[in-house]
Amino acid sequence: MSAELVAAAQDGDGEAFRRLVEPFRGELYAHCYRMLGSVHDADDAVQETLVRAWQGLRRYEDRGAVRAWLYRIATNRCLSMIERRGRRELAADPKAEAVRVEPCPEERLGPEDAVVAREGVELAFVAALQHLSGLQRAVLVQREVLGFSAAEVAEMLGTSVASVNSALQRARRVVAGLLPETTQRETLRRLGDRAVRDLARRYAAAWEAGDVEAIVAMLTQDAKYSMPPLPAMYQGHEDIRAFLLEGPLATRWRFLPARANGHLAFGTYMWNAERGVYTPGGLDLVTLRGTRIAEVVSFLTVDLTAFGLPEELAAGR
Repeated sequence: MSAELVAAAQDGDGEAFRRLVEPFRGELYAHCYRMLGSVHDADDAVQETLVRAWQGLRRYEDRGAVRAWLYRIATNRCLSMIERRGRRELAADPKAEAVRVEPCPEERLGPEDAVVAREGVELAFVAALQHLSGLQRAVLVQREVLGFSAAEVAEMLGTSVASVNSALQRARRVVAGLLPETTQRETLRRLGDRAVRDLARRYAAAWEAGDVEAIVAMLTQDAKYSMPPLPAMYQGHEDIRAFLLEGPLATRWRFLPARANGHLAFGTYMWNAERGVYTPGGLDLVTLRGTRIAEVVSFLTVDLTAFGLPEELAAGR
C-alpha cells in the first residue's frame, strides 16, 4: 500500500500524499517538540517537513522506509532551527524542569499505542534535552526513543556511526543527571486511576476553597513551585505557603483537569470581579513523587483552549 501511495503521490496525487504521511503526523510533531521544546516551533517544523517532503517526493527512492525518510527531513529541519536561534535560554537551576519549555497537549501526539512512548514528552525529559547540542538531541531521541539503529541515524544526519555513538554517550551523561528516578507515567501507573483522580479532586478542592494548609499538606518537603515565564521559584513548605498567601490565594479559583506531557495537569481560572466570570490563570503541570506533589509548574501564558478547555467559566461553575 505504501509503495502504491508513493507512486501515486509522485505523479502529483495530493490525496495519496496525505494518506502516505498522515499516519506519521502525530509522532513527527512529538519528535519536533522534543527537539525544540516549543509547541509553536514544532508546528512550524512539521509543516515545513511536509512541504519539503512533497517537493522532494520525486527524488524519493527507498519505498520501504517512508517513516525514516520523513524523520530525516524533520530532524534536519529542527537542527537548522536550533542552529539559527541558538540554545533556548536555560534556567539558573540546571535541574529545573521548565527551561522555557512549553507544555504540549497530549491529543497532538496521536493514539496511546503510537510508536512514540509517552515518557518521551514528559516535561523533565524535554527540558533535559534542551541542555544538549542539536546533534546530541537528535541522536539521543532517534536512538533511545524512536529506536533507529546507529547506522540509520548516521545516514539521516549525514555522519558516521562512530560520531553517532560518541554523541549518544555524551548525551546520556548529561541527561542522566537531570532526570528523576521515576517517570510520571510510571508514577501514575503505580498509583492507579482511582488514586490519581482522588488526588486531583483533593488538590482542586483545596485551591477552590482557598485552603493553604490543605495545599501544603499535599506537597513533599522539598516541593518546588514556579511560574514560567517569570523567573521566581519557591521551594519548601514555608516558602510556598508564604507565596500562596501573599499572592494567588488572595483571589478565588476554579480548576479543571487537563492532559499535558504525561503529567497530572489543571487549567486554572481566576475570578474576574469586573466581568463576573472566571478567566484563565494558567496551565499547572503537577509532578508527583509517590502520593505527594513534588513540583508545580504553572505556565501563565498558555492558551487553555489548545488543551480542550473553555476560554472562561461562568460564575456558577
